[in-house]
Amino acid sequence: MQHKRPDSTGSALSQFPEKYFSQVSGKSSHFEKQVNNRSQKALERLTRQEKKMQARLAKIDSLAAKNIFTRSIDSMGNLQARLKQKAGKYDPSKLGAGYTSYLDTLQNSLSFLKDAKSLGGQSKALQDKVSGSLQSVQQLQAQLQQAEQIKAYIRERKQQLKEQLAQYTGFTKDLEKFNKEAYYYGQQLKEYKELLKDKKKAEAKALEMLKKVPAYNDFLQKHSQLAGLFNFSSAAGSAPNLEGLQTRAQVEQLIQQRLGGGGPNAQAAVSQQMSQARERFNELKDKFPDVDNAADMPGFKPNEMKTKSFLQRLEFGGNMQFARSTQYFPTTSDIAGQVAYKFHKNGSAGVGAAYKLGLGTGFNNIRFSHQGLGLRSFLDWKLKGSFYINGGFEENYNAAFANTDQLRDISNWQRSVLLGISKKYKVSSKLKGNIILLYDFLYNQHVPRTDPIKLRLGYIF
Repeated sequence: MQHKRPDSTGSALSQFPEKYFSQVSGKSSHFEKQVNNRSQKALERLTRQEKKMQARLAKIDSLAAKNIFTRSIDSMGNLQARLKQKAGKYDPSKLGAGYTSYLDTLQNSLSFLKDAKSLGGQSKALQDKVSGSLQSVQQLQAQLQQAEQIKAYIRERKQQLKEQLAQYTGFTKDLEKFNKEAYYYGQQLKEYKELLKDKKKAEAKALEMLKKVPAYNDFLQKHSQLAGLFNFSSAAGSAPNLEGLQTRAQVEQLIQQRLGGGGPNAQAAVSQQMSQARERFNELKDKFPDVDNAADMPGFKPNEMKTKSFLQRLEFGGNMQFARSTQYFPTTSDIAGQVAYKFHKNGSAGVGAAYKLGLGTGFNNIRFSHQGLGLRSFLDWKLKGSFYINGGFEENYNAAFANTDQLRDISNWQRSVLLGISKKYKVSSKLKGNIILLYDFLYNQHVPRTDPIKLRLGYIF
């Protein structure tokens, strides 16, 4: 007699975090709006640029100005009008346009939950959450697909302008501006896709739970977009249909035939050329790691901070500094917090505040007290590798205080001008450590005189 197996799907999903749905919906809606706004701005700027070029060319050749620009300006106007409407339905057959494996995972998880029998007995509110989250993800996918189509149009238009205006002088700077806008638009889309992958706690937990459900893994094999592309949704136990895909051996055999037959000489020639091609490809990939299409290669030196928002450029951190009164025991500890703005890939500037904590006079007399405050400003610039030059200006209140009114006494505030070197190292994927060694050029003006050398141990989020 066979025993009925328990419903593993229902038991596994009984502890499923409902917060997952609100996180997915919120994230999808946020990025859908971001992608739409960025696409609107790109088209507006490019339209203005083309209108300027059209007006300039009209003074030289009015017929050419009409033929080259009128249709394109109208097309970009139509694209802007489409962006003001709700994005159409996502087309999974166009896998390359707007596809991300992460969004595919989200859609599959929500589609599975929507169809799962275990949700049948749940409240209508929960079912509405699942449906709403799935709709949000699909809207984002459609928006990204539309953005990729705009990106492809801009790429093609950039090449057209380069060819059509080649016979005219005075358009070099205009084409450079067009090229920059096209490049940064593509990089911004890539940045959004990377930010999407940042999972929150409930989201990570939900996806981890689903991976342990056999029914979900079966669902992926039948319904994921990659499975559909390679026809993996065939009957269980049968091999996937790879008809039409060439194997590596077939490709090598074809190349050898083109080079004049087989044999060791032909094989060596193939290996050598493939090696050279791979080296060249790696060189280009190292030089432009963010470019995924040869037509998107910039004709200028890109600023990788251009696509970062203000909040993304902020770096939060802090550090500690000790001063001692005996050979072994530190008398005070400066505990500082700071925020820096990354204005360049190699440099940042910021401000901070420090609290001077009194620790007592020795191991037999440990006493905590308020020993001062400090206000800081600093500049960090990369020298080489993980070494940076660090400098700044500080105001420190180096006296014990019982209340904040005492801090108004300006005579107790001392200035410091600091310059030195910092070494940064990776602690984890989201945390960096740093060691800073500084020299205070105004130390001999302090009363009482302070140490000229400052050693600080810190961290950066």
